[in-house]
Amino acid sequence: MIGRWGGHMARMALKDRREELIEAAIRVMMRDGVVKTTTRAVVSEAGMTLGVFHYCFDSREHLLDEVIARITDRIGAAARRAFADEADLSSMVVKSLRAYWEGVESGPGMHLVSYELAHYALRQAGMEKLARQQYRHYLEVHEELLREAAEKTGAQWTVPVPVLARYLNSVLDGLTMTWLTDHDSEQSREVLALVGEHLVSLSTAQASTKD
Repeated sequence: MIGRWGGHMARMALKDRREELIEAAIRVMMRDGVVKTTTRAVVSEAGMTLGVFHYCFDSREHLLDEVIARITDRIGAAARRAFADEADLSSMVVKSLRAYWEGVESGPGMHLVSYELAHYALRQAGMEKLARQQYRHYLEVHEELLREAAEKTGAQWTVPVPVLARYLNSVLDGLTMTWLTDHDSEQSREVLALVGEHLVSLSTAQASTKD
């Protein structure tokens, strides 16, 4: 496929080329780590040329930004699908947390990459904004899910949603990193249960249940 501008590559739309490069970058990062994910490694994985890469992305930083968004969106989509048919806040919270955790255990490589990306960006002069964007994106996804859950169930959160989103992100971030180091799934799931109970206790849904 490399250099075949007269064939398949020439006919691919820009959006499709970008998608292939993003997916190739994720595969390389999961296999070799973020530091070793050079533009040459990505185009080699995708079967493209450096010329195609620079046609699709302004820079390696631009690609990394897209990778971060893709990983975050996938994690959020799994949680959203989990409570799509639920009308009870407690069930929504439990199912979304469970969906997130199943994603951690079935795809630890992607979560490890997310940590690597943040640490790498913070260590590179001029790239710190990637880490800020990454965690801002995480918080935005959590806020969206929390607001969507409240709207679907008619409940209200008793603390500001941005604060709740930061709390939830901090707990899941720490729990995931701990699991990546010790793989203690049993205790991790017990922590998730506690988090779910606490989240529901911070809503009017919990208050109405007690009445």
